[in-house]
Amino acid sequence: MNIPLVDLKANYHSMKKEMDHAVLEVLESGSFIMGPYVKKFEEEFARFCQVKHAIGCANGTAALHLALLAAGIKKGDEVLTVPNTFIATTECISYVGGKIKFVDVSPQTALLDLDLLEKAITRKTKALIVVDLYGQMPDMQRIREIAVAHDLFVIEDAAQAHAAEWNGHQPGSYGDIACFSFFPAKNLGCYGDGGAVVTNYDELAEKLRLLVNHGRVTKYEHQIEGYNYRLDALQAAILSVKLPYLATWTEQRREHARFYDKNLPSGVGRILEAKGAKHVYYMYVVRVPQRDALMAYLKEQGISCGIHYPIPLHLQPAYASYGFRKGQFPVSEKLCSEILSIPLYPELTEKQLQYVVNHIKKFMQQ
Repeated sequence: MNIPLVDLKANYHSMKKEMDHAVLEVLESGSFIMGPYVKKFEEEFARFCQVKHAIGCANGTAALHLALLAAGIKKGDEVLTVPNTFIATTECISYVGGKIKFVDVSPQTALLDLDLLEKAITRKTKALIVVDLYGQMPDMQRIREIAVAHDLFVIEDAAQAHAAEWNGHQPGSYGDIACFSFFPAKNLGCYGDGGAVVTNYDELAEKLRLLVNHGRVTKYEHQIEGYNYRLDALQAAILSVKLPYLATWTEQRREHARFYDKNLPSGVGRILEAKGAKHVYYMYVVRVPQRDALMAYLKEQGISCGIHYPIPLHLQPAYASYGFRKGQFPVSEKLCSEILSIPLYPELTEKQLQYVVNHIKKFMQQ
């Protein structure tokens, strides 16, 4: 049996007729840049997220860059985030001249440690990027309270958290801006690159709409200098087909996660779902000290796995000039040495799930 980490082909075939029709409709229309398909998806996604505004953009990295620009982050401003995330989270801080400052995470959830967060805030701290890693939001109510007390702008990196909730509220409810990626493997993914920013603030939405499309108010009237960060109409149409399925896919992911929770052996650690959170399982992540050996064994059995992420950002060569040290963020470092993402996607069958569990059990018994 061969089980991919994510099966994009199976996902496409589950809605092939609808998808083919939508793609052909865009091709026949000739409307490829902005236009009705982008507007339609933005309105649908805002309703889904229960926010006032959604602005489509080129990808998740562009979404984060737009959020920091809208926040007014400038050279020397500290932006807090976590080291156990993809580099897009921090690249964008550098894009605007901000200073990256890391805060370690909780060993149970791999999410921002809120006790450490308060201690890390200084007079130079202007913003916080909260990473909803693997599809789970941290305690956003407490984060909002901390942010208000210290006058911090809150950006939610929800690239992995479509349909996730904290106490019934999705990304964009607690933060000033939430940023999404529609990379093909995401819970809601397009067939190329795509992203979105969402917010409940009219003034921020207006600024984001200018920034995403060359700062223009009409075709050749530019209120500010902006960026070419538009979402392609073809990708917007694809996302409009997929969005009505997202709630069902989310429940299927959660059901598969419950199967793993129930059937994986006790010697295998998990990333826990926090009380108050609705985890949407972009990835199902286990923890084992012998991670590399387990990964090699599962690969031999036809089971694809991944590591999200193997090197914490403070130890990346790209950030050597910052002078970060090994051991500075011990929880993130330990997680990076033990975590393994195993197959989880809506189309997984019980037979496939059982196959994965059986081989993990067999490995642990060796």
